[in-house]
Amino acid sequence: MLRVAVPNKGQLAEPARSMLAEAGYLRAASTRDLVVHDPDNDVEFFFLRPRDIAIYVGEGTLDIGITGRDMLLDSGAKADEILSLGFAPSTFRLAAPVGRATTAADLDGLTIATSYAGVLEAWLAREGLTARVVKLDGAVENAVALGVADAVADVVATGTTLRRAGLEVVGEPILTSEALIIRRTGAPQVPAVETFVRRLHGVMVARSYVLVDYDIRTEHLEVACSLTPGIESPTVSSLHDPAWSAVRAMVPALDVHRVMDELYDLGARGILVTDIHACRL
Repeated sequence: MLRVAVPNKGQLAEPARSMLAEAGYLRAASTRDLVVHDPDNDVEFFFLRPRDIAIYVGEGTLDIGITGRDMLLDSGAKADEILSLGFAPSTFRLAAPVGRATTAADLDGLTIATSYAGVLEAWLAREGLTARVVKLDGAVENAVALGVADAVADVVATGTTLRRAGLEVVGEPILTSEALIIRRTGAPQVPAVETFVRRLHGVMVARSYVLVDYDIRTEHLEVACSLTPGIESPTVSSLHDPAWSAVRAMVPALDVHRVMDELYDLGARGILVTDIHACRL
């Protein structure tokens, strides 16, 4: 049985549950469940604090888990990312009172508060900077106002909270994070893990593409296919009228309206767009 760790709260929790449901898992799960056995897929899900997931996976207690890159690196766990999931993006950045610093070097020798001491200390060492690191469990943006630190290093999504505290970001991001599937370093390849990863990758592809069907005069078929090349190649079918052909192809969702306009200008008609709920490529 595959044992999987899933975030039980925070910005990772709901998107993770949604993706798992789209992949055919957790169909009978409640948001209050701590452990869910999915007998149809022979998987057991454990809902844990996102910060703890890398530890459980790194120790081999659980086979794989969903967590953030920031929490994986901060934990120091012996676990590796095996698939980026494309949700919960954020950056880990330095911030200081407005006008205090313009580059990270301006904070050399000062005190920096953070909830991610492991990530910050590793970055300071790589950059050749020294700083006293104060580890806090949360609300680090208040550390400067309360006199605990000269600056902070925190996960930033929009920066609104920092600005409200009178802080501004300094320098380039220390780390860019997003949700990941992780596995213990050196763990052997297991078919159940490969199936799990393939399903979630299929969800990501399904979310990124739509299926486009249209009719086109056969004389314009080659140009139309160049506009909708699909993944391997578009599907082309003959119509009752030999002067026309039907085409079906996957198109990136972000491009679909532009592609539809170009197809229409080429003479395509009956252009239909359908969502893709699941796929395997």
